Amino acid sequence: MPDPAAFWRLLRTGTDAVTGVPPDRWADGPAWGGFLTGVDRFDAGFFGISAREAAAMDPQQRLALELAWEAVEDAGIPATDLRGTDTSVFMGAISDDYAVPLRESRADSSADSRADSGSVFGAYHHYAGTHRSLIANRVSSVFGLRGPSLTVDCGQSSSLVGVRLAVESPRRGEASVALEGGVHLNLVGNRALTDFGALSPDGRCFTFDARANGYVRGEGGGLVVLKSLARARADGDRVHSLILGGAVNNDGGGAGLTVPVADAQADLPRAAYRDAGVDPAAVHYAELHGRATQPLRPRCGPRPRDCTTTSRRVVGGRRMSPSRSPRHGRRRPVVRRWWPTSGTCSRA
Repeated sequence: MPDPAAFWRLLRTGTDAVTGVPPDRWADGPAWGGFLTGVDRFDAGFFGISAREAAAMDPQQRLALELAWEAVEDAGIPATDLRGTDTSVFMGAISDDYAVPLRESRADSSADSRADSGSVFGAYHHYAGTHRSLIANRVSSVFGLRGPSLTVDCGQSSSLVGVRLAVESPRRGEASVALEGGVHLNLVGNRALTDFGALSPDGRCFTFDARANGYVRGEGGGLVVLKSLARARADGDRVHSLILGGAVNNDGGGAGLTVPVADAQADLPRAAYRDAGVDPAAVHYAELHGRATQPLRPRCGPRPRDCTTTSRRVVGGRRMSPSRSPRHGRRRPVVRRWWPTSGTCSRA
């Protein structure tokens, strides 16, 4: 899916994006997944990066640069106009898979090659190229951005928490423009996910379905340009959507570290509705996160209706009347689990 239009066509047609594992990934591990093509391709010179440094860069860093360029281009903002400004960057990412094959390549190199400061596997480039926290910093560095620059790692919620931070950045006066998104690639197999039953054995993702038997690993990336509405209007920008509010919480105190807590998950949208000043009864559509893992499926969170009918004091302290459940969707059965980029996918 090279662009948002292609992504929309995929969703509209319900096309299954899952394939077998490409030969350049792994031989021992999950047999199915949603994979990006051409992750080894990168126009380093376009971004002013040497071939030596690019070879040691995690493809997720490269993908983040490409997405940032495409996003500001789509927004009609010359990249040169952002250089030296307080533009902030928030990127969701959790994987450092590239460090594994890169480390193996260094081990296979001769001692003389490793000692050569001109080696593509020089120590500095290896460190900077595979350090997960530098994904956002790479974008800031190449584009010359001076605002806050954070890589957010909190699992599947990474890019949603990232957008919360990105929205607050201009509000706090830290930045006039914010770039926010997420990237995720699966470059090595992970037997542990299969061994404890998290992955679907047949490559299917049955969200909210009695057939649910696990999820399927997926890859993807996305990035949006955020401004205050007043700033966007003043600049004559094309506005795709408004973010009215949000909230972040945690499932602490549940039955297990990764077991969702229904009450906590119901509290979260209530807090978001309060922050946004939106009556839950006015919501007509909700995009949901459905992991489809059998052991946890019965506790995967509250129904959309729960957030509007179980609390009598949700918005402004006034009593709410029961309302019909909003329509809801879930994109995981089509594109599979993008991990830290799941929130970016759901917002697209």
